[in-house]
Amino acid sequence: MPRSPALTPLTTGCVVLAVITACDTGSPAPLPPQSVPAAEAAPALNAVRAFDLGRIVVDGAGFTLYRYDKDTTAPPRSACDSACTRTWQPVPATAAQQLRGIDPALVGSLTRADGTDQVTLAGHPLYRYRPDEMPGETGGLGSGDAWFPVSPDGNKVQAASDPGRTDAFGL
Repeated sequence: MPRSPALTPLTTGCVVLAVITACDTGSPAPLPPQSVPAAEAAPALNAVRAFDLGRIVVDGAGFTLYRYDKDTTAPPRSACDSACTRTWQPVPATAAQQLRGIDPALVGSLTRADGTDQVTLAGHPLYRYRPDEMPGETGGLGSGDAWFPVSPDGNKVQAASDPGRTDAFGL
């Protein structure tokens, strides 16, 4: 006597999918939530603890901010122009309007060659590394032996300050 094949989980799932698809009312599916691009995030400078680097500064969307060793601090001047800014986005001076864990006396601004204002920390112009795709990433660390995440006091962060005492990305 021939046996009918048993339904496997794969065929069962296909049957359920077919039934759900057949019952579609024709209304459009809701779109997934859109993330706010970093450039549109609320301007801010926040001191946080990165799990492997200790205290660093991030923007309002949680992206790591960097300093460039070729910039000058007295007076503050950016050496990153035109092609450089395609990779290293200058942080606008409006970021100084909201500070958390940062001494306001260390925060200033400069006017770039293109006429835009850029925030500084301890005289260092600040940048966001565009290839960092998620908050907390530090892909620009050590790039060209000149780019480093910045600490809340304006120093460059090169390695974990105390990996045994740091915790997950947070305050």
